[in-house]
Amino acid sequence: MRAEDAQGKGRPVFVFRQEMHEHTTSPHAVTHDYAVLGFCTAGTTTLEQRGHFTLQAGEVLLIPAGEPHRHLDMQRPEFWMLGFCPVCLLADEASAGLLTPFEHVRSGASAVVKIPEPRRAFLESLFRELRDESGREGGATPAVERSLLTLIISEVARAASWDQRSGASDSIVTEALRFIERNCLEPLSLRDVAAAVHRSSAHLTTAVRRATGRSVQEWIIAGRMGEARRRLLHTDEIVAVIAERVGYADPTHFIRLFRRAHGVTPAAWRTRYRHATSPKEV
Repeated sequence: MRAEDAQGKGRPVFVFRQEMHEHTTSPHAVTHDYAVLGFCTAGTTTLEQRGHFTLQAGEVLLIPAGEPHRHLDMQRPEFWMLGFCPVCLLADEASAGLLTPFEHVRSGASAVVKIPEPRRAFLESLFRELRDESGREGGATPAVERSLLTLIISEVARAASWDQRSGASDSIVTEALRFIERNCLEPLSLRDVAAAVHRSSAHLTTAVRRATGRSVQEWIIAGRMGEARRRLLHTDEIVAVIAERVGYADPTHFIRLFRRAHGVTPAAWRTRYRHATSPKEV
């Protein structure tokens, strides 16, 4: 079963609660094409993400899309996990600002935010409400989903101390991923991305593959597929129109890429997720 089927990760926004009672570690760092916000409510988990740290109850972890990370140790942690497609937010001008906390992390700010004790119950209630809304047939309506996502990220940003940024300059990988997120729905090639970060195509190819495990082209496709899934779920646009909106003039090529990524055609994916409910607990 694909990860997106197991926990709704194919949706533009997904949320679930997870309890880890087994001692598990990740042998290798992983990256996702979605941004993640994790809220720890019990236990601890030690992670590697630009350094080592231990996430404790009451703390939030921010993982930008493409950021390598792995679990090193777990002590019966319980947490809420919220993921979303960054390209989808950027496609909606009203929601683009929600990426700001993740951009701070990309630029060197701490990935961990401690939520004040009086605000923790409220933050958890927002996660629960978003999960319940997403669990309705077809998922939450876009307006409700955006409102709850805005409230959750605003709570985290309110608790953060972004003035404590390390001041580290962005790497070429960070710059490349940021550029891809903002431009992948337009005609975009490896050469375009390399020019934007002032490196050769060969140098950028090696750097991105080494840091994320994926190629520049794979990140472009991932961003386009994320926006395609949002349109399949929340609009009635025909597949050919969606293909054009996400950067493919040839609908057949788009369908072939979508099926390779998801195992089904865009039409079949739409049917599955418009009538599916998200899991309540994991």
